[in-house]
Amino acid sequence: MNVEDAELRQAISVAESYKQRVEALSRQVQVLRVSLDEVTLASNALKAFRDAKDGDEIMVPIGATSYITVKVTPNRNVVVDVGSDISVEKDTNSAIEYMDANNAEISEALTKTMEALNESQNALNNLTAAIQQEYKARQQLQ
Repeated sequence: MNVEDAELRQAISVAESYKQRVEALSRQVQVLRVSLDEVTLASNALKAFRDAKDGDEIMVPIGATSYITVKVTPNRNVVVDVGSDISVEKDTNSAIEYMDANNAEISEALTKTMEALNESQNALNNLTAAIQQEYKARQQLQ
């Protein structure tokens, strides 16, 4: 690398910025994965509800990896949270379509975030290697 002290300090500062970005993107990936799991679980439950016959008992997720057994009635409407603390009643097929659309959006966001994370991680690795190489070169001169 063979750089001046100011350039080395700047490289270290940039590396720290990359590190913070990697950490933030990692947290975002975790949140998106949890959201994707929740939407997938809800979609699967809705499909089981749609496909059940009146009087069938099905397991419905209630959160925290817990389920309750419910008996299916002729009323096949579901209440879906559409954001900003607003919920609407939908028929089962519309609710499934809504969950599938959410799944697609979250999957796309997850893919883009993972790509950004990989790019940032690679940039951090390359910069860190260059900084370490400069430190080694400086130690050999002493």
